[in-house]
Amino acid sequence: MELSKMHPPLGSRKKNKRVGRGESSGLGKTAGKGHKGQKARSGTGGKVGFEGGQMPLIRRLPKYGFTNVLREPVRTVSLEKLNIFNDGDVVSVSTLKEKKLIPSKFTGRVKILSNGTLEKKLNVEVERISASAKKAIEKAGGKIQTQTKA
Repeated sequence: MELSKMHPPLGSRKKNKRVGRGESSGLGKTAGKGHKGQKARSGTGGKVGFEGGQMPLIRRLPKYGFTNVLREPVRTVSLEKLNIFNDGDVVSVSTLKEKKLIPSKFTGRVKILSNGTLEKKLNVEVERISASAKKAIEKAGGKIQTQTKA
């Protein structure tokens, strides 16, 4: 094998389409741009969303909703998923991240919901917890300590 004899596999390199290079090429004369007009000229083809003076679609449709920039994201964790912990373990945001129940880069609030059943005795230290989840944890013999976010 020599460097001078190497070549790419057949069909892997496609030649560029050369437009405006004579009638017989199939893309001569107007070079695939049609006849005259704004879109046939060099540069941009006009403003985005411009509809020839007609009221644009974005302005014809009604406005609705808003984005609340103050809203903090909340991740929910069901009781069923807490069964991966051992008896007597402390369930906190950091341990939930270690067990990959919430993303490691997540910085919002965590809430425990009572989906499923809990078979372990756990010490739960999270910010939010539903009333039914609280009841289920206490029924299993666990303790709950709610903490506020600084």
